[in-house]
Amino acid sequence: MRKPPISRRDFLSRTIWTAAGSMTVGIAASANETAPQHSASSTPKAAENRSYPIPRRPLGKTGAMVSILCLGGYHIGNPSLTDDEAVSMMRRAIDAGVNFFDNAWKYHNGRSEERMGRALKDGYRDKVFLMTKVVGRDRQSAQQQLEDCLRRLDVDTIDLLQVHEVVRPSDVTDVYDNGVLDVFLKARDEGKIRHIGVTGHNYPLFLNQMLERGFPFETIQVPLNAFDYHYRSFERETLPEALKRGIGVIAMKTMGGTPAALPRTGAITPAECLRYAMSLPVSSVCSGMDRPEWLEQNLEVARNFTPMTLEEREALLARTKPFAETGRHETYKTAWHRDVQEQMERSAQRQATG
Repeated sequence: MRKPPISRRDFLSRTIWTAAGSMTVGIAASANETAPQHSASSTPKAAENRSYPIPRRPLGKTGAMVSILCLGGYHIGNPSLTDDEAVSMMRRAIDAGVNFFDNAWKYHNGRSEERMGRALKDGYRDKVFLMTKVVGRDRQSAQQQLEDCLRRLDVDTIDLLQVHEVVRPSDVTDVYDNGVLDVFLKARDEGKIRHIGVTGHNYPLFLNQMLERGFPFETIQVPLNAFDYHYRSFERETLPEALKRGIGVIAMKTMGGTPAALPRTGAITPAECLRYAMSLPVSSVCSGMDRPEWLEQNLEVARNFTPMTLEEREALLARTKPFAETGRHETYKTAWHRDVQEQMERSAQRQATG
C-alpha cells in the first residue's frame, strides 16, 4: 500500500532535521577556543565543538561558542533554594562545562539576577556568556530595566540582551515604534551589551512578525519540544525563518515550562526532552534546574549527547502526538495569555466566515 504524500511542513521538518545532523556531527576547527567568545563575526563557525566537557555550538553570527546546555535563570531564583545553594549550583554548572547563563529582569523580582551576580564573582564572570531579558515596551521602561539588570548582575557588560515575551500583537508594534530597540542599540554602542535578541512563547506568528519587520536580531529564544511540533509549532513556523536569517536559536520550555509538564504525561522522559531539542539545529537548550540532582541529570545528557536519528525522532513524535494536539500540556501557549488566545480565535472565526 502506498504511503500518504508527505506534507510541506513535514518535508521542511525533515530537511531541518537533516541540517541538524550535519551541525551536530561536525567539530569546529579550533580545539583551544576560550570559553565565551564575545567578538562579533559575520560568519559563524560551521559545526559543533566537542572538545569541551559540554559540547559547544556557534550562537548564530555573534562569534560566540556556547554550551549546548544553558542554565535557566528563572528556576535558580526559586525560594526552594537558599542564596548559597543557588550560587553553588551555578558554579558547579560552570565547572562542569556550562558557559551560557539565562536570566530576565522580571524573574522573582530580581532575585534570580542578584543570585547570578553573586555566582559570577571570583573569576567566574569570565567563563560565562551572560544573557538577560527586559519586558519594557517603551524607551523609558526598557532603559530603566536594563540599568536594573546591570546593577543586580553587578557587571559592566551583558553579553546578550533580549526583548522578553513577545506574546501579543501589540508587543510587536510597541517594541518597534516606542523606542525600545533604540535603547538596545544605544546600549550596544556604549558597551553595556554586546548582542541583541528576542523571545516569545505564545504564537509563532508574533515572533515571525518581529523578524519580518527587519531589525537584525542576532538570537531568538523559543519553545522547542516534542509536543510543540504538534500544536501551534515554533519548530515548524519560526525555526525555519530564524535559520534562513542566520539567527542563533535558543530552545526553551523543552520539558513544558514550570513545572516540567511534559514528562509528567508519561509520554516522554526528561532525558528525551533534552535530547530532542539538542538534536534540532539550535545553538543551545535553556533548562531550568532548581535541584542539584536535576542539574547533574542534565549535565549527563549534555555531556554524552548524540543526535537522535530520524527514526528515533519520528517514533517519539508518534508517541507524543495523542497528548499534544490540543496544546493542553503547553500551558504557556494555552493558559498563560488567555485573552490573546481568545482574540486570535475570534479573528480566525471572522476570517473563516468571510
